[in-house]
Amino acid sequence: MRVIATVEARMSSTRLPGKTMMPLLGKPVLDRVIERIRWSQRVEEVVVATTTDTADGVIVEHCNDEKIRCFRGSEEDVLGRVITAAQNYQGELLVQLGADCPFYDPDLIDQMVDIYLAGEYDYVTNDMEPTYPEGVDAHVVALKTLEEVAGKTSNNKDREDVVRYIFERPEEYRIFNLRAPSELYAPEVRLTLDYQEDFVLTEAIYSALYPDYPRFTTSDVLSFLETRPELRSINTHCEQLSAPYKKES
Repeated sequence: MRVIATVEARMSSTRLPGKTMMPLLGKPVLDRVIERIRWSQRVEEVVVATTTDTADGVIVEHCNDEKIRCFRGSEEDVLGRVITAAQNYQGELLVQLGADCPFYDPDLIDQMVDIYLAGEYDYVTNDMEPTYPEGVDAHVVALKTLEEVAGKTSNNKDREDVVRYIFERPEEYRIFNLRAPSELYAPEVRLTLDYQEDFVLTEAIYSALYPDYPRFTTSDVLSFLETRPELRSINTHCEQLSAPYKKES
């Protein structure tokens, strides 16, 4: 199967506007996200899936300048946007990701793809329950499965959250949730960008680790934070609003 990563990206954000293109050690956050995904041995292509909104033109322009694959689709129908992006770039197996997580773990992505390719599951993830740090979560699913889902639901929440329909129906889909090993168990650590505090933490980690070892690992991040408890707690009060483990009220 041809494995591609789709990276959902847009400029509008109520909590941290423009976060996708915020500078992080001299390059936009988007570039840092893509850099880490490209270290994966299984992902053959990275495709940015942005929207037709005028504000997202800056993302398209940047992708064109940097020779990054890019597709523009609906802002509301993210499921449809991701499907069409994958179709345009001949993706068969998708690693569905977001542009607000500059700590993706390429080894973890490879592990999850390998679990899927073993042939026993329809959907492989690692955040059905919080065990890993928030922000290293990934979703592995076949394009044909998403195409089937798109034909089954017009519900707005299902269309906004690409894999929601699947993870809410464990009786219908074979789902594998990868739990963190003990050395990476840190569900209280936020390594994603939703708030200004998240960005302060991200800058501090990158400044400390990236110059000497750009391909730093999740273990490296957690080891660093153990030595800097004031950083580890800087964003612990920030609430994650969307995740498979967050049940709808």
